[in-house]
Amino acid sequence: MLALKAAGLLDVDAGEIVRPGIVRIEDDRIVGIGEAAVGPEDEVIDLGDAILLPGLMDMEVNLLMGGRGENPGLSQVQDDPPTRMLRAVGNARRTLRAGFTTVRNLGLFVKTGGYLLDVALGKAIDAGWIEGPRVIPAGHAITPTGGHLDPTMFAAFMPGVLELTIEEGIANGNDEIRKAVRYQIKHGAQLIKVCCSGGVMSLTGEAGAQHYSDEELRVIVDEAHRRGLRVAAHTHGAEAVKHAVACGIDCIEHGFLMDDEAIKMLVDNDRFLVTTRRLAEAMDVSRAPKELQDKAAEMFPKARTSIKAAYEAGVKIAVGTDAPAIPHGKNADELVTLVDWGMPAHAVLRAATVVAADLINKPDLGRLAEGHLADIIAVPGDPLTDISVTKNVSFVMKGGKVFKHDSAK
Repeated sequence: MLALKAAGLLDVDAGEIVRPGIVRIEDDRIVGIGEAAVGPEDEVIDLGDAILLPGLMDMEVNLLMGGRGENPGLSQVQDDPPTRMLRAVGNARRTLRAGFTTVRNLGLFVKTGGYLLDVALGKAIDAGWIEGPRVIPAGHAITPTGGHLDPTMFAAFMPGVLELTIEEGIANGNDEIRKAVRYQIKHGAQLIKVCCSGGVMSLTGEAGAQHYSDEELRVIVDEAHRRGLRVAAHTHGAEAVKHAVACGIDCIEHGFLMDDEAIKMLVDNDRFLVTTRRLAEAMDVSRAPKELQDKAAEMFPKARTSIKAAYEAGVKIAVGTDAPAIPHGKNADELVTLVDWGMPAHAVLRAATVVAADLINKPDLGRLAEGHLADIIAVPGDPLTDISVTKNVSFVMKGGKVFKHDSAK
């Protein structure tokens, strides 16, 4: 058996550091906590003054986009599916080595010929062919023609350029929507992503405008829920959030423009909110059209007040970055931003661990506790007093296997 020894470990439920930090691992599971758990024959990895945390989780990434060598203006028309997968190899490794051991890949919205590249990526990681976080894939995001997640909209392509199929998520009306959702489920999606409103980079319409009708949203929810899958919705506008919640959507992504009534509906209906606030400070829109720069200037400041209001109201908040809206591997910047914007560090750490585990229905993730999967990272200090230490992860274990140990020779 293997034991990790450090100066302390985070008890996410108590919101405190337990000292010393000793965790015993057998195969892929934690089998003991504390000095009494360590046997005389155990191999001990001494991590010195580090603090142990559960593996962090990012509930909104797209590992198939961005990364080194990205040219956003051309990648949509130059990257074929093999190129996308090769992009994902580096992005997945950077994300894991940053201490994020589990992610939701939320919607491909790229031309793939119908292949669910995020499902394939997750399989390759699980098989040990490449290094990366545990991937919860959504397949293709479901969006109406010209919706925020229709890739032809971002670049204002002329008709006929990069048109996507129903299987690739472009679906209008109940019948097409059912087919699109069923296709994602058939080929391995573990949740459904839907575009419920416009966004900052939408060239067509207001950021908060609702895209699908209530009837269409209910079809998506019906198809997913009958198969035991949750639905995540890209949604900014307050009215769109209210309609999404009323139609049964499980999780709101972004929610920058939420008002008090929308926040109350999230609380009353026990729904989740995924943050993505760092992009409001870090997303480069300097080369975007002026109309989009103006939209960002209006929306981004509202992201700060809405996330603080949501936390204070008791919304179930999970961390998400929308990477590559911020760079892959810089995921912990989201945690720093949330603390800077008024969330306590212990709440932010819960959002990146136990709340995220609840969102993906993985009760054996998110805690350093007996019986849980051995997803463990080490940081150089107490994250409850300095959340920025999460940006300097020195040790990463996922499922009992060590993927990063900076002091190792």
